[in-house]
This record gives sequence, C-alpha cells and structure tokens, in this order.
Amino acid sequence: MPHPARKTTWPLLAALAAALLAFPARADAAATDLDFTGSGGVTLHATVVSPDTPGPHPAMVMLPGAGPVTRAELAEEAAAFARLGVVVLTYGKRPDYDLFHRDYTVLADDALAAHALLRAQPGVDPARTGVWGLSEGAWAAPIAAATSSDVAFVVVAGAVGVTPARQTAWAYRQYLRHQGVRGSLADMLPETALPFGAASGLFGEVGHDPLPTWRRVRQPVLAVWGELDREAVPAESAPAIAGALAEGGGTSCTIAFLPGVRHNLGATFDDGFDRPDALPAAYGELEAAWIHGLADGPPPSSAAPFTGATEPSRAVEEPGGLNTPWVQMAAYLLMLLVYLAYPVTALVQRARGRRGKPAVAARTTRLAVGLGTATLAGFLGYLGFLVVTAANLAGPVVLGQPVPWWILQGLALATVIATGAAAVLGLRGRETLRGTHRVRLWTVVAAGAVFVPWTAHWGLLLP
Repeated sequence: MPHPARKTTWPLLAALAAALLAFPARADAAATDLDFTGSGGVTLHATVVSPDTPGPHPAMVMLPGAGPVTRAELAEEAAAFARLGVVVLTYGKRPDYDLFHRDYTVLADDALAAHALLRAQPGVDPARTGVWGLSEGAWAAPIAAATSSDVAFVVVAGAVGVTPARQTAWAYRQYLRHQGVRGSLADMLPETALPFGAASGLFGEVGHDPLPTWRRVRQPVLAVWGELDREAVPAESAPAIAGALAEGGGTSCTIAFLPGVRHNLGATFDDGFDRPDALPAAYGELEAAWIHGLADGPPPSSAAPFTGATEPSRAVEEPGGLNTPWVQMAAYLLMLLVYLAYPVTALVQRARGRRGKPAVAARTTRLAVGLGTATLAGFLGYLGFLVVTAANLAGPVVLGQPVPWWILQGLALATVIATGAAAVLGLRGRETLRGTHRVRLWTVVAAGAVFVPWTAHWGLLLP
C-alpha cells in the first residue's frame, strides 16, 4: 500500500511555528445561537463562536464524538479555537440519533448543512471553511468532505482507520488489561459479546470501512492523535488513513501525535485511561496553526512517528452455527422462561388447593431455579454495564477477575451443581414423582442442560 511521503518531523514543526507567529494573538470569543435544518428536515441547534477581532477568519464545523451529545459538549474546545482566530460552529446530535441506529452518511449531511450555515456568517471566510471531527465525528467528517468541494479542509482528532467493531474490540482489551483483568472476561467481551452485538444489529455502523471514503477526499487533511489514545488504534489508523489518501490522489495529509493527551486530545491523569473534563493549556494550537497556514497553500504530506501503544487490532469474526445471535437469544429466553414458570406453577397449584406434601427434590429444584435466574439476570445487567461504560469500569479486581464476574461465575457453578443434584434426587425418587411435579422437575433439569453450554460459551464456567 503506498503511503504519503514520510519526512522528518522538524520541517513540520518549523512550518507550524511559522504559522503560529503569523496568526492572530489570543482574543476573547463571542457566541451566537442559531438553528438550522439538518438531513430529513430535522431542526438542529447550533452555536457559532467567533474571535472578537475583525475578520474574515477561517472557520470550521465541529463534529462531536459518539453519544446523543448537545452543542455544549464542545463548548470549551470551540472557545479555545476562537481565541486562536478560528470561527467555530458546534451543534447537537439529531433527535433520532442513538448508538443502535446511527448512520454516518446522515451525520455527514447534518454537518454539510451546518457548514453551509457557517459559510454565510459575518466574519467568516467561506473559502477557508472546513470540518473538524472527533472520534465518531471523524468517521462522518471525511464523508462530508468527499461529498462537497465547498469543504475547504478536514481536521480529525482520534480518527479510526479500521471498522468500529475492530476498534471497539481493541479498546476493550486495552481498558481491561489496564484494570488488571485477564482470563474469561477479558476474552469474552471482545471475542463473544462484541461479535454477538455486531451480528445481531444491536449497534449501528459496526462494519463501516472508513478507507474507501478517505480515498475520495481531495482537501488538505490534518489528522491528530494523542500519544495516549487508548481507543482509536492510532498505530494502525494513522498509516491506514494516510495510505488511503495517497491512493486516492491526495497530496496534503499531515499526520501528528500530541504527547501527554488522550483520545479526545484532552488532559489525562491515568495514562490515557481516564476521562477528565479538562483541556491542556496548549489545546488547539497545532490545529489552528495548520489552518491559518493554509492561506499560503496546502502543505506537502508529512507524517510524524508514533511512540504510543502498538498492540495490533484483531478482526472481529462473525459468529456461526450454534453461536449465532438468534440461537443464543433463544437459549437465554428459554432458560429464563422455565425458571420464571417454576414459581408461577407453584402458586397456581396453591391457589387450586393442590399443595400436598413436598415433592421429591423440591427444595433443590427451587435452589437451582433461584440461582439460575440470578445468574441470567445478573449476567445481562453486568454485560450491559460493561458495554455502556466501554469496559472502563469493570469493578474491583481480585486474582485477575472483577468481583462482579467472580460472583456471576459462582452463581453459574452453583446453578449447575444444584441442577445436577435435583436430577440425581429425581432419578432416585422417580417412583414417587407424579404429574405436575415430575414435569416441573425435569423441565428445570432440561433448562440446566442448556444452561451448561450457554454459560460456558459466555465464559461463566471458564477460568
């Protein structure tokens, strides 16, 4: 794969230093709230933050990262850029956005609508108005640029050069390892849960390949990563994006890495694994210098060396056979239905006055049902929590596993033991088992026969 010319770092630094001397000194910023119409006719709310100095100024639309964020999400970043002489428009995500049904093309269309609004604002130089994208926004920003030649430049922070599924699996491994997690949970989350979610359509755009879009971008590009980025696979993403731009005929791609900052180029107090709401003192200076420098023409392509984490990402395999989402979901619902039906049928019997003497293995079967229900409910809740927190808060770790995972594994093992004991007692007392009691016992045992391979598949019975 061809790559843009790799030059030493000092020419890039020299050019940026010259641009820093050329662009205006820091000034106060003024904010104006506006509304505009996004893709599909939705109304989106924007804020334009401008330098309190005479224009026309270069300008850019800021596309935020993942989540249903508002225009206030990037307010501090926008003010920093405005103080450096760049007009910025921030806006909130569309009301129908969510992580399960996101569409990067629609997000790019929203960005282009915001871009048209920004170009028409007083004090803005429309010929020097581009887009800036962070993380998820860095997937949509190149789509906007490839769609419209009105976009003058592209700046991306924490861009990803692999599919979202592959990037997420890599990030899971980074965060879990940092917390000291190893073993079944560290394997299950990226290798079982993520492929399950991707194949079942629970998350939008997980298979999106960004490189074909980057090959269509012709505008000057500045791609920046924090050297402590634990999410965007920077060691792979940077050369992949640079290579795609070169393959497509792009001639101005600047690759840069900022020391001491994390995925969003913000401050970090835990080697890039925390998420404090704080910006470094020099935030935006490199980007603003590059943007102002475009007045003298696009710089030649260059790439700074990366010195951060270089662990390679791994492909996310599509599950097949008995591991397909529908088989796994059917097994989960079947077990849950059996476990919930057991106490319900007991209540029905009592209501009909058929309580009678305790059936064989009744106490052990009730124990198996209670433990199994707790395991299924607890697993779903904990897995959902890990997904929502991006595996960043697994819980206190003991002997390589989070305490909640130890508890779930203990519940799963106890369920298997209780179910086996109920089956043995049922076989020993089969002569006295009659009617509903026999059906209820062996239905629970049958659910246990599904429970064992299901929990093993999800790592609950593995070390």
